[in-house]
Amino acid sequence: MSKAHRGKGIRDQFAHGRGECPICKRNNVKILYEQDSGDQKFKICKTCRAAVKNGKKNLPAAAKKEEPAPKETPAAVEKAETAEAAAVTETETAAE
Repeated sequence: MSKAHRGKGIRDQFAHGRGECPICKRNNVKILYEQDSGDQKFKICKTCRAAVKNGKKNLPAAAKKEEPAPKETPAAVEKAETAEAAAVTETETAAE
């Protein structure tokens, strides 16, 4: 049986693999198990890993990056306005 998460296998990691779990917020526990949430990877403790696997807990949501709205040129705006005005006049003439 593999012992990758014990003693010699974790000595090379920062703080020997210990820290604060982002899910349960416990301090000084082994955070050796990686879980993916969208495009982010989290290192979580053993109990939270089991809870996430069984659907009891959820990983923190990944921060969504908002893309800036595309800038419209004045010519494109004017063209759109004239198209809207033409559509309005067509519906008025059709209604009469």
